[in-house]
Amino acid sequence: MHVVVMGVSATGKTTVAVQVAEELGCEFIEGDDLHPRRNIEKMTQGIPLTDEDRWPWLQAIAELVAVKDYEGVSTVVTCSALRRSYRDVLAEAAPTFFVHLDAPFEVLEARMRHRTKHFMPTTLLTSQFATLEPLGDDESGAVVDVTPPVEEVVEEAVNAVRVHYTR
Repeated sequence: MHVVVMGVSATGKTTVAVQVAEELGCEFIEGDDLHPRRNIEKMTQGIPLTDEDRWPWLQAIAELVAVKDYEGVSTVVTCSALRRSYRDVLAEAAPTFFVHLDAPFEVLEARMRHRTKHFMPTTLLTSQFATLEPLGDDESGAVVDVTPPVEEVVEEAVNAVRVHYTR
């Protein structure tokens, strides 16, 4: 099983994904760790990434998931996966279930203002919302509201994954 916990910044992808991975007995992969250094530098400076910037990063994630799939290791990966074309790259590596963490702009903007030690400035949230393409009806995934307490978010995400993989 391979799960991508996706969404714009400040939805709690890492927090949720770590707990989902633990609950499901999967290996956790932090997608941000696979960004080329220049991507991190651009985002730190408040410069939105282009598709050209994202393709090597998405390919690195896809390649790692493909290796884990070949090894028989289930994964939970964090990746914004904002566009359908990005998700297609990930899903081509191995069958993938997407957990789209979602909340209103105002909620996420407030969260970002209170974060410390994160490279993504609040100014990039607008560009992420503009880039976001919701999951299509033909995509394997579920949308999870992240405004409730994290325990409820994790429970809903885990339940969605379990329902999908027990069909």
